[in-house]
Amino acid sequence: MDMRTLVGENVKRLRQRQGVTQGQFAERSGFSQQYLSDLERGKRNPTIVSPYEIAQALGVSHMDLVQPPTRKHSKPVDRLPAQIGRSQMSEVVAGASIHYN
Repeated sequence: MDMRTLVGENVKRLRQRQGVTQGQFAERSGFSQQYLSDLERGKRNPTIVSPYEIAQALGVSHMDLVQPPTRKHSKPVDRLPAQIGRSQMSEVVAGASIHYN
């Protein structure tokens, strides 16, 4: 995923989490609604300063805009089939490997 798309998706996710419309966020942040719409759709390159200003208006760190979202409550075991038995679970966990992208 390119940086424009990542920043746009994070801005949209964080804005929606707060229950704020683009229009309301435009008023709060000082950016036009069109700019925010383009940014959220990955159609606009944010300047070096705009992520800081957008993050401040959202009440988050600028790093929240450039990092992929994480699943806070998801654990690898949550994604295993429910019918796996305890002995099989031990084998799966023992044989697990870590993959880095």
